[in-house]
Amino acid sequence: MEIETNERRGRAALHHALADPARLAIVDALLVGDLSPGELGGTLGLPSNLLAHHLRVLQEAGLVTRTRSHADRRRAYLRLIPATLEALSVTTTIAAPRVVFVCTRNGARSPLAAALWAARSRIPVTSAGTHPGPRLNPRAVSTARRHGLHLGRSHTVHIRDVVEPADLVVAVCDKAYEELGPDPRRVHWSVPDPGPIDTDEIFDDLLDQLTDRIDRLVPLTRAPAPPPRGTDTPPVTDQAGRPVLARATDPEVQL
Repeated sequence: MEIETNERRGRAALHHALADPARLAIVDALLVGDLSPGELGGTLGLPSNLLAHHLRVLQEAGLVTRTRSHADRRRAYLRLIPATLEALSVTTTIAAPRVVFVCTRNGARSPLAAALWAARSRIPVTSAGTHPGPRLNPRAVSTARRHGLHLGRSHTVHIRDVVEPADLVVAVCDKAYEELGPDPRRVHWSVPDPGPIDTDEIFDDLLDQLTDRIDRLVPLTRAPAPPPRGTDTPPVTDQAGRPVLARATDPEVQL
């Protein structure tokens, strides 16, 4: 049948796109978060012409898409297309004693992401802003209430007052990520600000985007093994600032 032939051709194109070590490395690098072409090339040590060739193959196979920064339209980011992820074998594991979601004002995206994470993972979580506003966005509060999510706190906080060196920082905002810059302990998700439109529909769409991303990241994260007895370590806290004991899990590799 024609449908079966087309389906086989699609699968063959996907296998062809992945049948190269450099393209597999690109997929692995984009598995957790979005990267600009420059960041991706720098991370993998690929010259721009060779990177462009591999990205073209991956885009034609429907594995990768390119989007513009919502903060600076001159910048572009690459991301994996979720529908193709089921065909990939996930091997990356991230050791994270705590996850910190960050956006600019800490008013909507980052607190909602933290609430979603808390409902799905036992790894502690909190949120912060690079330029926190005076309060949480009221529609973020009502959206969380409608979806049965607990925001954890009613005020915003600055990233400098929250983040510890071992934290996994997830920037859910292009502006915040571009201000912070790339780092081995930072993940970037290009999620648009719902504030300018400020409707229930746009906040529900935001929640869907965050849910999709978080459902992919949760299986990749593991709490680090506990330190040897007698070793002093700083306490890990939850969204409300209460100390939380990290649990020992399977062996993992650092991001």
